Amino acid sequence: MFETSHLHPMIVHFPIALIIVGFLFDAISLFVKKEFFSTAGFYLLILGTLGVVAAFFSGTSAGSGITEAGTLKQALETHEGAAELALWLMVITAVVRIALVATKKYQGGFKYAALVLFLLGVLAIARTGYYGGDLVFRHAAGVQFNLGFDSGAGDSEKE
Repeated sequence: MFETSHLHPMIVHFPIALIIVGFLFDAISLFVKKEFFSTAGFYLLILGTLGVVAAFFSGTSAGSGITEAGTLKQALETHEGAAELALWLMVITAVVRIALVATKKYQGGFKYAALVLFLLGVLAIARTGYYGGDLVFRHAAGVQFNLGFDSGAGDSEKE
């Protein structure tokens, strides 16, 4: 049976990749004067931001099942706080970029300011990913252990 808690790890890596590559394309567009890089960066920013929204809500759903107190709960709250900051930074970055492109003001100082805002979003995404990795690898959040003690384990070896 499919568990909805599995959605978050399935979704979360797409916006990470889209946003990092989008930022790199925007940075390249400052040096390589080809419209492709700026346009690709724009669309990757939009798609990545939509992915961040999906990752945020799937993560909120997955985290709602954790009722334990202590270090796991504290680590989860740290990750959630980082995710909320990343969400808002990316939404603001996307809205600013859409407005600049729509008003044909995505040039000069506005372009550099938008890139700095995008960089802050990338750093917030990286920070959120770090805390998410901490949840999985240090606290084993979402990890199911099967140590072979369940019924029927090893029956096939006896035959």
